Amino acid sequence: WARAVRGLLLDVSGVLYDSGGDGGVPIAGSVEAVRRIKASGLKLRFCTNETQATREKFVKKLQGMGFDISVAEVTAPAPAACRILKERSLRPHLLVHNDLVPEFAEIDKADPNCVVIGDAAENFTYANLNEAFRVLIGMEKPVLISLGRGRYYKETDGLKLDVGAYMKALEYACDVQAEVVGKPAKMFFESALAEMGLPPEQALMIGDDIVNDVGGAQRCGMRALQVRTGKYRPCDENHPHVKPDAYVNNLAEAVDIILQQL
Repeated sequence: WARAVRGLLLDVSGVLYDSGGDGGVPIAGSVEAVRRIKASGLKLRFCTNETQATREKFVKKLQGMGFDISVAEVTAPAPAACRILKERSLRPHLLVHNDLVPEFAEIDKADPNCVVIGDAAENFTYANLNEAFRVLIGMEKPVLISLGRGRYYKETDGLKLDVGAYMKALEYACDVQAEVVGKPAKMFFESALAEMGLPPEQALMIGDDIVNDVGGAQRCGMRALQVRTGKYRPCDENHPHVKPDAYVNNLAEAVDIILQQL
């Protein structure tokens, strides 16, 4: 799986660091692993479903942990969603984290004709979910755009419900199928590959999510690894549908193997 790799797509939360109320902590060896990737000449994209902050704020946090990363290297759902909203003249009702709202500053939000849902964390109250439900149920043809469909993720104090659980609630209540913008959507991975200028067979995805990271990348023709960090659980290795090209204990181990093949 490590042969003929010309570029890496790295998930962020659970691969580079574990998030948390205190900002989070880097996973052992990950800062140095990113430095080694960049020194090797391999192309690199950071592919995240992070929707609790703007890319600028998110990158600044990672830089504070010691990571060599810039906003231009990050593929994230919110900018992609904004492109879709503009192209289709959609005006969103936002059910997102307060810190993500600035990403939608240039989008018309008056008289909403769709709902955009992200990882709203504490904003996932009954009142807020019900308001989004009322917007959707009042439409002749409801449009629900979700910035991911993860079931849960890991923070320093344990696992947390992700946007997918709330997306499913709105799908069920409104009898609508959400359009997923982040991982595992094919468009998301194709966008990252285009930014790298690589065909899928020359790229490798490394993530902690068996379905959204590994399965999504493989459906686009990429190889994909699952790290045994972040949200990984041993039962992932018996997943009925998704089989990673390999398991590695962490990002540092994966980078060791990849660089040996260059």
